[in-house]
Amino acid sequence: MNPTVASEPALDIASRVLHRDGMMLVIDKPAGLAVHKGPKGGETLADHLDALRFGLPNAPELAHRLDKDTSGCLVLGRHRKALADLGKAFADGTVGKTYMAVVRGVPAEAGGRIELKLSKRSPTRGWWMTVDPRGQEAISEWRKLAEGEGFAVLALSPLTGRTHQLRVHLDAIGHPILGDSIYGGASRLPGGPILHLHSRRVVIPQHKGREPVDVRAPLPAHMRATLERAGLDPAALEAAADAADFTPRAGRA
Repeated sequence: MNPTVASEPALDIASRVLHRDGMMLVIDKPAGLAVHKGPKGGETLADHLDALRFGLPNAPELAHRLDKDTSGCLVLGRHRKALADLGKAFADGTVGKTYMAVVRGVPAEAGGRIELKLSKRSPTRGWWMTVDPRGQEAISEWRKLAEGEGFAVLALSPLTGRTHQLRVHLDAIGHPILGDSIYGGASRLPGGPILHLHSRRVVIPQHKGREPVDVRAPLPAHMRATLERAGLDPAALEAAADAADFTPRAGRA
């Protein structure tokens, strides 16, 4: 008689809603869940969107994207006008975005700005990207929050929204993200092969003088475990990331 193998529990996507109003949802996307269908198939966020209607006739749709292996804040528009407004805010650079990452090596500086244009690495390699002076403008800012033996914890903000932008930029300056098998972050450091990149916070501007929608997602279990093994306090690092001085691009002089 074959032993019974326990199946993976079904994803309760509704329990991962961080913010809900008439215009948008912000959910805490788990690492490992693609947001849209790819050539290899498999489960995606699209399979769960109907559970997020909350009484509306249609399911919400993506206002932007996160990589499959990136966790954290993901914004969804609940109707056509909301999607148009949110899409414009992301395109204009008025949405504040803060990420947290564990990277290989320790940067010598306390922070910096990366301006390296990006393009597709190859027309046959999907969305893999590379630094290319003929590519699209890509700007990222970062701040060092903590360091350990052979690694550092960074807060980051992509001021532009290119595919894999933070992953490629950090690899380009010699500090790839831990667990990134595409861009040089695979290593034997504690934490294993899971990408250590998390969308910690989004700040979304509102119309008519209303306060921005400010949403934060807690660090995922695999990143908390890596930090705790190194003797670091995940909650303190979340607070430090929230305090990092990142200004949306459209708000800069």
